[in-house]
Amino acid sequence: MSIEENKVTSVVPSEREQCTYTACYCEENVWKLCALVKDSCPEEEFNKCSCVFISNDKRQIPLWHQRAGKNPERLVVWDYHVIMVYNEKESPLVYDLDTELSFPCHLKEYAAAGIGDEKSMHSKYKRMFRVIPGQEFLSTFASDRSHMLDKEGGWMSPPPDYPPIKTEASSNNIQEFISMDKSVKHGQVYNLSGFLHKFDTSLS
Repeated sequence: MSIEENKVTSVVPSEREQCTYTACYCEENVWKLCALVKDSCPEEEFNKCSCVFISNDKRQIPLWHQRAGKNPERLVVWDYHVIMVYNEKESPLVYDLDTELSFPCHLKEYAAAGIGDEKSMHSKYKRMFRVIPGQEFLSTFASDRSHMLDKEGGWMSPPPDYPPIKTEASSNNIQEFISMDKSVKHGQVYNLSGFLHKFDTSLS
């Protein structure tokens, strides 16, 4: 279904062009989106927003309908990916700046087309989801972008043109967010069923 056929009405910015975007920096794209929502929407709407890191212990997570995909299904196996979920109880919405699905996309559609079923999936590819409230993400996340440097010190993908995100407590803690170790303090970690159930009990 195209974005025109499935246009979503939301107080949260609903056009990609309204969002800051840098390819391969999904975590910063979502941080910027959360900041935009905080600045432009009522507090009660921002409180519905969560940042979601998707990864696993092997750091091999398949997602479909990604614009970077070179195959007919637009499948990409990322080491991690980051999206924002707007928890509108009527129909939760996913904001993924890297998908070819609608933007935003109903969670039900994103789960079926973008995440896919895990029943026949090899265990090393099964995804875990670290869900962090938007305000917590804005106030705790930091990245000096060193994870995007190759062995020679060059950029694997050009960085954003704004300064790295940091907090008073840290200049680089991105690996804590990518980790699916449940003992790490940021947000809560779920398997696929738990993630879907958190936002829409009809999907688990």
